[in-house]
Parts: sequence; C-alpha cells; structure tokens
Amino acid sequence: MNGWRDEVVIPFAVDLGRAGGRRALAREWSVWALALHRAGRWADGRTGMAGRVARRLYWPLHRAAVAITGLELPKEVVVGPGLRVHHAGTVVVHPRARLGARCTLRQGVTLGERRPGAGAPTLGDDVEVGAYAQVLGPVVVGDGARIGALALVIHDVPAGAVVAAAPARLL
Repeated sequence: MNGWRDEVVIPFAVDLGRAGGRRALAREWSVWALALHRAGRWADGRTGMAGRVARRLYWPLHRAAVAITGLELPKEVVVGPGLRVHHAGTVVVHPRARLGARCTLRQGVTLGERRPGAGAPTLGDDVEVGAYAQVLGPVVVGDGARIGALALVIHDVPAGAVVAAAPARLL
C-alpha cells in the first residue's frame, strides 16, 4: 500500500462500514478521529509539499479531535481496517500499541504501558474490549478474544478467550 487510496480511503471505508455507513459521519464522532489517524499515518510516509503540509496540519487537528471526541489515537498506532469505537469518551491508545482488523473498543478503554518503556499491547483481529477495561504492558490479546468491562489485563490472552475482572481471569 503506498497511496492515499490504499492507505486512507479503503481502510476508512471499512471503518465507516462497520460504524453504520455514511450516516455515521453525523452521529459517530470516533469516525472523524479515525479518519484523521489514517491521514496522519499517510502523511508520515510522504515527502514533498503534500507530506509537509499534511504533517503540519496533523498535530493541531489531532489535539482538536482528542478534545472533541475523547479518543486519543496517535498516528503512530498501527490499526487494521474496520476499527470500531463505541461511545468514544476517554479512550486512550498508546503510540506503540497495535490493533488488528475489526477490533472494537468501548468507552473508557486504555491500551497502554504498565511502566515507562515496558511495552504496549498488541490486539489480534476481531478483539472486543469492554467499557473501562485496561490492557497494560506488552500484552498480546489473541484473535477473537473478548475482554469484559472493567477488566484489568496484564497477561497475554489466548485467541478466542473471554476474560473479566481485575486482574483479568479466563472465564
């Protein structure tokens, strides 16, 4: 993937489709933050005038998007197509986190480090993270796993598993 269409338009179309189509542009604030995230990643890989202008615009637009949506999704985060963020209020994703395709995050989720420099989470494809769950450290969450609301995940989660509680336990 090397162009605007491949890096921004197509993945965002998948994101938008999961959010409910074009009507989501009016009612889902998170799709705007996600579009900005994808455009920021595209800009980082560009040289020339278009890249310079896009990089200069990214930071103030990103800060505005965080203030409006509560979704802290830095451009450094690797996000697969189809990310869905329900009720975006105060969702924080560490810059070194990785999210697979078709992940779902709910309000209050934090994907971050346990301590500075300790590493950030990696979520596989089709992972769902419940409201106010915290996934901390270099944790790997397998494909299709479900993390319950208010869970504290500090250990790897196998593919297809369901975890809940603080600290999280397999159900």
